[in-house]
Amino acid sequence: MPPIATAAPRTYTLGFWLMCLSSLLFFMSFNMLLPELPDYLTRLGGADYKGYIIALFTLTAGISRPFSGKLADTVGRIPVMVFGSLVCFVCGFFYPWTTTVAAFLGLRLLHGFSTGFKPTGTAAFIADIIPLARRGEAMGLLGVAGSVGMAAGPMLGSWIAESFSLNTLFYCSSVLALLSLVVQGTMTETLPREQRQPFRWSLLRLEWAEVLEPQVLRPALVTLLCLFPFGAVLTVIPDQSRLLGLTHGSKGLFYTCFTGASLVVRLLAGRASDTYGRVPVLRLSAALLAVSLGLLALADSVPLFLGSAVLFGLATGLNSPALYAWTVDLSHPERRGRAVATMYIALEAGIGLGALLAGWLYANEPARLPLVHALSALCVLAALGYLLVVPKQPTKK
Repeated sequence: MPPIATAAPRTYTLGFWLMCLSSLLFFMSFNMLLPELPDYLTRLGGADYKGYIIALFTLTAGISRPFSGKLADTVGRIPVMVFGSLVCFVCGFFYPWTTTVAAFLGLRLLHGFSTGFKPTGTAAFIADIIPLARRGEAMGLLGVAGSVGMAAGPMLGSWIAESFSLNTLFYCSSVLALLSLVVQGTMTETLPREQRQPFRWSLLRLEWAEVLEPQVLRPALVTLLCLFPFGAVLTVIPDQSRLLGLTHGSKGLFYTCFTGASLVVRLLAGRASDTYGRVPVLRLSAALLAVSLGLLALADSVPLFLGSAVLFGLATGLNSPALYAWTVDLSHPERRGRAVATMYIALEAGIGLGALLAGWLYANEPARLPLVHALSALCVLAALGYLLVVPKQPTKK
């Protein structure tokens, strides 16, 4: 009697698509604030502290990564994600109460814990349920969800602030984070039961060896260098947009073009790194990113400005899934959360340094904007040089 055929397991399960939905809501929640925060801080008297809007957010995100990575590998992926979304939910309600520069910057510091936890758990969860041969594609699809949130968030945020009020914007941000939290409550934990531990405060004590995962330092270095421009762009683009005549509801247009282009690439080229390899795709993305920053430095018109945003998005759409997949490829399954956290520490360090140095170099002087983008391009060219000589490493299942 011939064996009974069994259906092959689906690559993309309901849990995967629910995670994409949760990611979309989460990224929309805090990205919808970005176009309005520089002007809000200026009205509070903190025009000289614009670089801290992103830098403080990424500081606590980076500091919390080793903890979220360890907890994802011990307590579970879902509790880590739930905590991140909960922080985002709570912080949204407190922005209307920040009436001083110090209070605003303190809240940005706390808000950063949200991205220190939620994406770490998300990436580990996806790596658990997706086979190696489809990992790059899956990370690309997850990135599509995040890109939709990042694209829709700034436009929606500017419209809400203009049509209603800034406080309404903050409360809407909080509601979206709550919806992300609700979606996570419908998913099943993927960390094997034998590895799970109940939370206890001693788990927050870290040995140095638990901070960084040595196996993934190469993709972490590339992440740091390639994400430096992102922090710089987040800091100066609102002002550059205004200088070019993009005001009110159109202030988020750069972000929309950038994330829209990134979305298209992730959809059409999600499997590129699965097919051609992680490093070759990263080389191409770094080259495109450097060109986009050169154009951004020269942008003296809206079409050139938005064209550079599209190219920036194309580069990011290739870069991000390959970096995620390369990191997971090199990680040990039992230390996957720590590996993802290491990559995110590099990401936050790159974004934070980019924001700080951009704010310092720009100093509210429009003539200095090209210098900010030139510095970012140098970082990307350094990453490209490293990728041209980096040796191959065996991947792990």
